[in-house]
This record gives sequence, structure tokens and C-alpha cells, in this order.
Amino acid sequence: MTGILQAIFSFFGVTPSTSANYIEDVFSTYLYTGTGATQTITNGIDLSGKGGLVWNKQRATPGTQGHMLTDTVRGVTKFLQSNDSAAQGTLASGITSFNSNGFTLGTDNTQNQSGSTNVSWTFREQPKFFDVVTWTGNNVSGRAIPHNLGSVPGCIIIKGTNNTQNWVVWHRSLSAGQFMLLNGTNAVNTNSAIFTTTTPTATEFYVGSDAASNSSTFTYVAYLFAHDAGGFGLTGTDNVISCGSVSATGGVQNTVNLGYEPAFVLIRGSDVINSWQMIDTMRGLTADTGCNRLLANSNNNETNTTTKSICLTATGFTIDPSLGGFNGTGTYIYIAIRRGPMKVPTSGTSVFSPTLATFSGTTVTNTGFVVDMAINKNGVATVGNNFVLDRLRGSNNSTGQQTISTNTTSAESASSGRVALTGSVTIQNGFLEQNTTANNIVWAFQRAPSFFDVVCYTGTGSTRTVTHNLGAVPELIIVKKRSGTARQWAVQPLSVGTRLLVLNATNAQATDAGPWANTNPTSSVFTVGGDADTNPVGDTLVAYLFATCAGVSKVGSYTGTAALLTVNCGFAAGARFVLIKRTDSTGDWYVWDSARGISSGNDPYILLNSTAAEVTGTNYVDTDATGFKVTAAAPAALNASGGTYIFLAIA
Repeated sequence: MTGILQAIFSFFGVTPSTSANYIEDVFSTYLYTGTGATQTITNGIDLSGKGGLVWNKQRATPGTQGHMLTDTVRGVTKFLQSNDSAAQGTLASGITSFNSNGFTLGTDNTQNQSGSTNVSWTFREQPKFFDVVTWTGNNVSGRAIPHNLGSVPGCIIIKGTNNTQNWVVWHRSLSAGQFMLLNGTNAVNTNSAIFTTTTPTATEFYVGSDAASNSSTFTYVAYLFAHDAGGFGLTGTDNVISCGSVSATGGVQNTVNLGYEPAFVLIRGSDVINSWQMIDTMRGLTADTGCNRLLANSNNNETNTTTKSICLTATGFTIDPSLGGFNGTGTYIYIAIRRGPMKVPTSGTSVFSPTLATFSGTTVTNTGFVVDMAINKNGVATVGNNFVLDRLRGSNNSTGQQTISTNTTSAESASSGRVALTGSVTIQNGFLEQNTTANNIVWAFQRAPSFFDVVCYTGTGSTRTVTHNLGAVPELIIVKKRSGTARQWAVQPLSVGTRLLVLNATNAQATDAGPWANTNPTSSVFTVGGDADTNPVGDTLVAYLFATCAGVSKVGSYTGTAALLTVNCGFAAGARFVLIKRTDSTGDWYVWDSARGISSGNDPYILLNSTAAEVTGTNYVDTDATGFKVTAAAPAALNASGGTYIFLAIA
């Protein structure tokens, strides 16, 4: 830990964790296509050394397969199905090994059928997150079962492994003695002989003498989930999993505040007949466009809904129980898991990728990371829009993407012919290009602390703060009104609450207190006034936030010299992406990238505010080991003597 960080922690009276834990090290939603042959799933989770659970489900035809749960305590050949009360089965060709960075699949059709699309949720054993416990029953009521969760469980799921008893669920939101069935749709039941009425502790939970949890002739496994126990992040105080409930009224969006944006939600009504819905951001959980869902109690394939039954917020989610397969007004219990990554990136290649290629329309381009936002110009040598799409607003190759263009004021619209980030085709680390135009450029970004974030919000018409998860003060905020009448793109540069630029125009920087309410952003919120561009009442908006991340990105400014000018970004091997805009006078929004080439003598550029084709044969921007150079040949829009400029550079 650096001396600067230590000084900051000391100033605020915070004791930093000596061994920080992050959600991306203990939980993964991973999409894959079955091959029918042995394949290794590399999701970054250490199962061989730490232990845990892999929960797999086929999403669509060619088959209808049940859920498959395999854990490191029972072993690779043993599986259970959450949609069935059957005893544990043995499958030599299922999961064949647990690895230090994932697991290996055999040839069995339930998890690896050739051509099938599949999802796996991996839960690693980790104090204050998840634990796996097994025991042999003894028929003693009030028996204490030790665990290593290191905190009071928020939810416990038990299954007898050598019997056909139902899966039973204890949840902290239920009353004493109550339980639910994981493999059923029944409303909550009461039977104190299953979990007893004694509240679990940080070291043990309690079972009765019922056959579902403690018969002397049966063996059992329990999966324990923590609740708001901290234990994560640099200080060890961040929550990554919550087991809660919400009293939800049908017909309205009921807000659940977790304190973080979730990536995974398991939810069902406790007082109504209902199914356990499994929803995640990899399969299309968005801010407001519906999502794909699987049912833990059913072997049915994935279904898609465009209704806004579950929608993400920067601090949790909303639920309308009259939509999307729920069963109306009632109490809904859930397990929610935080979105990652939580680690600050250390290399630009782990969070940004420029790609120039001729796409077939069916091939997924692998960027090596989950893509959260992409900007796509179809055919760099032709006239065309610069489309922006992101995972939070919805980008589905089955139902169309929500796209907006940096060069227009138009509201967003659905399009099925652009880049897709989710959908029926397996897209894990990368994107699917659905257009066959030659020489497409795609700039792909991952959300990551101190680098980049995306926020969706609804305007109120009056000054308000908008929560973000950048984890640093945003230095470049770009806001676009998504719905209703057309409005310009509003840009706040360099964290100043009175500065305004327009992304879709060449305007010089203006001084305007309206869009940002004359307030500078913080590491947790930015402020908008009642302005029609940034906070119109009732309309939806999206914000893209960038910050300087050491060795990865740099948001900054420079003063032109009309001579060769080196801009030091603190990089080790130069910039792969450079965005420049003149602020004291009119000027375009210029973009260079390494995929199209940043080299002395020929630096093709694209203008974000224009439909024009890229311009080649220029020598305006070159690479430098520490960042980039602006040459003496550059026009006044890039290097006028005394002119002022802002830039975003990514290593």
C-alpha cells in the first residue's frame, strides 16, 4: 500500500485491510457455448484452492436441461438439481475438475451440449460471502451445525443428498420457524422442526429433527449466503451480498437500496405462489428495458421479457411485481450480489479495446474483458453515425439495442443491426458485430473504479444529485437525454460545475450554471440542475463518467504552442486512444486510436460530432511513450498558440 493511501486512511481514522477481498475474486456469472467435448471455463475464481459452488443452467434449445449444482465439498462427480427433489446424482462427464481459475466441463449434455448456450454462476467460499457445509443427520432437535461464513447468515439453502426431500430455504426476512422450498412455488410455510426457531450465529446454525434437515438416516449439504457483512474492498468494510426483502406494490416501481449496483439477483414472493427468478447483468438485466430470466425451481429454458419488472439503479434495483412473471403485491425476498470489478485497473488493455475489422455478422470479437459500453462507426471510410450502446441501457442481439449517436441530438432508438453486448449468441468477453460493412471501428470500454462508469437516471426538473460508482471524482461527464424531444449532448469537463461543452457540436466552452447547478462532482455523486439537457422532468438520461487512472487513463488539458507538443499522461507505452476538443474556440471532437493507426506521417482521425468519414494522410497526433504528441502540422483546432484544449487518453 502506498504512503499516500496510508495517509488518507489515517486522516479519516480508517484501518486498511492487509489483504483486500474483491467481488470479482469470489463470484462470477459466465456465459459459454457447449461444445460436446471437454472444455475449460476460465472465470478467474480459485475453486481448487478455496472451494465453492458451480451452478450451471442451459439457457435455450437444443435441449431443456435442469439446473446442475456441483460443489467442492461433495466433489466433481456429484450433482444436485435445484428444480428437483431427487437425491444427489453421479456424473463422471459433468464437471471434471475444479481449477485455480475456474472449472473444466466434460461431455455431458446437461452442461455442455454441442451448440447450446449456457450460464454458470460460481460462488467461492469466502468469509462474509459464501460457505458450503455438509453433515450426517442425527435426529436431534436444536442441533448446532458449525460453519465458516464468519458472519450471521442471511440465507441458508439445505438439500438432503441421499434422499428425495425437498430443498428447504431459511431467509433472515422470514419469521421464526418459517421456511420456503427452492424447488417449489409454494408460499412460505411454518415448521420449526426444519430450522428451529433459534436464530443462526456467526459460527453455527440450527436444525431440528425433520427429514428435510436432520434425519439420522440422511446426509445433507447447506449453502450459506452472508448479508451486509462487509469484508471487501481496500478497507474491508464494503458489502458485496445482501439478503433482504421488500414489500412491493404492483403497478409502481418499488425501490430497494443495497448501497451498490447488483450484478445478480435471486428473487421471489414469499407470501404468494411464485417462482424463484434468477437475473443477472450478463444476460441482460438493465436499467429499464427488461431482461432474460431463469427459474431456479424449473428446468424451463430462459425467457425474455421487455417489461420493467426488475430494473437496476446505481444503489440497488426497483421491482414492479405486477410485471415479468411475478404475482402481484406482496413481500419479495432476495439475494443480491454486487457488480464488479471492485479493483482499480492497472493496465489499459484490461478495460479498453479498439477494434477495426470486417465483421461477418455472426462472430464475437473477444476483447478479453466484459464490455459495458461501445462506440461504433460502421464503415470508417463512409459517411455514417457514431453509435453508442451500453449494457446498462440494453444491448441485445435478439431484441435490438438502445442506441444513441454522438453526432445527433436525437433520442435513443432500438436497432438490431449494430454491435451487441448481450443476447442469444454467447457473448462473454467482447461484442457481436451484426453489420457486414467493411472496416468498422468499435471502441469498447469496461466499467471499472477510477476509470469509467455508466449511470442511468430519470430527470426531476429540479436540482438533484445523481449517485455514481466511479469511486473517484469524475473529470469528464457526458450526459445525453434518452427519451422525449431531441436535446444536445452536455459535457462537463475537468470537474468544474459551470463549464459546458456540447459533444454533438463544435461550440467553444460556455460558462453555464444550469446543467450542473454550479456544483462540482464528488467521488460518489454529480449534481444536475433543472436544465433540459441534464435533468428534464420525467425523461430518462444516461451519463458516461471518466477519470484519470494511473497508467490506464488520463483526463487533462493543455495549452497549444503551434509547435511540437508532448502531452505526458504517465503511461509506460503510449496512448492507444486520444480524444481532443478545443475549449476556448470552436473545434471538432477528434479521435485517434491504435487500431486505425497512430503513427508519424499518417494519423487517421474520426470526428465524434460529425457523420463524415475518417480523414487519412494527416500528421497531427503521434504516440509518445508517456502519452501522445500534437505536431506542429496540427490545425488550430488542435494546437493553436495559446489555445486551450481538453483530452481523454487511454493507454
